[in-house]
Formats: sequence, structure tokens, C-alpha cells
Amino acid sequence: MYVPPHFDEPSQEALHDLIETSALGVLITHGRSGLDANHIPFELDRAQGRYGALNCHVARDNPVWQDVSTGDEALVVFRAADAYISPQWYPSKQEFHRQVPTWNYLVAHAYGRITVRDDESYVRHNVARLTRRHEAAHPVPWKMGDAPRDFIDTMVKAIVGLEIEITRLVGKAKLSQNKEPRDIRNAGEMLNAQGDRRVGQAMVAAAARKSEQG
Repeated sequence: MYVPPHFDEPSQEALHDLIETSALGVLITHGRSGLDANHIPFELDRAQGRYGALNCHVARDNPVWQDVSTGDEALVVFRAADAYISPQWYPSKQEFHRQVPTWNYLVAHAYGRITVRDDESYVRHNVARLTRRHEAAHPVPWKMGDAPRDFIDTMVKAIVGLEIEITRLVGKAKLSQNKEPRDIRNAGEMLNAQGDRRVGQAMVAAAARKSEQG
């Protein structure tokens, strides 16, 4: 991924936060059948290794777990948010007419080595952790014990686990940081007004940081 210095997100904590709040990643592999991409919810273990580890499961019928081998390289892409930016939102455009449209976004790329985990204990643990995290905000959270044991046993046997030890973590926060603070701020406020608050709020914060830096 091309990352100009002004768009680089160097904070590992910020990238971990992005992964956890945007858990549906795109797993990109290059196995025996060639390039493949699968959209999968991941559970991040921040404490494992230098950069953390990603855990997930796929349907046993999905050929990806047989197409790759343990130790193969993989890439997982997490997209937190994106938004179109109109040049009309930049105050400087009204003065100089030297602005063009762009697209802003927040993404993290996790590179690592994959391990196929075709064992019931790993799969159960992964499903339980994913369920607890994403059911936590519900008034009555669903848990695995709510379903008949034989049903859960059958479902667990129908999936295979994948673990990815992250070896490199790259983040890009493209928030118009190459513009004047007033342009960044106003575009961010326009996004907030139309409901694109994740990118909008990030742009307003980026404008404040740039103003502080002088």
C-alpha cells in the first residue's frame, strides 16, 4: 500500500482499535489455486507476539483452508470508513479555485503467516470470543449455551479455524492532511453534517493537530 508520510498512521494501539471496531476483514491469500479473497470477521489477540494475532473461522466447505499451508504469507485488510470529499467544501477553493475531488479513508493492513487450526477447542474458543464481543451491547446477549448442545456441536464441526500471526502492521489515515487546517476542518464538518461521522470526526481532529503544529 502506498502511504505518503502525511497519511501514515504509526500508532499500533490506534491500528488495533481500528481492527477491533471494524472486525470484518478481507483475508487475501495466494495458495495453490492462485489469489483469493475472503470476507471474514476476525478476533484480535493484542498480546500475542510483537504485533498481535488474528483469529477467525471459515466454513469447512470453503476451500481456502485447504488451498493454503501453515506458514504461508497472508494479508488482511480492515477498512474502518471512507467518504467522498468535494472540492466545494474547501474554503480555499472559493479563493483560488485550485482544488479537486478526492476520497478519504481509514484502513489497516495486517501482514502475517497463517496457521490452519482444524481443532474443535480452537474453533469453540474463537466463536465464543467473537460472540461475547459483538453481543455485549445487546440488552439480552446471545450465548452459545442458548442453543442445544448437539446443534452447537454440529455447527462447530462444520467450520475450521485460521490463525494469523501478524508480522507487519501498516495503517493509512487519508484525511486531507496535505491541505490547510481550515480546509480539513470544514470538509470534516460537512461530512459530519451528512452523517459520515467517522471520517468527519477524524478530519476535524486532524485539522486541530495541524493547527497546533503551526
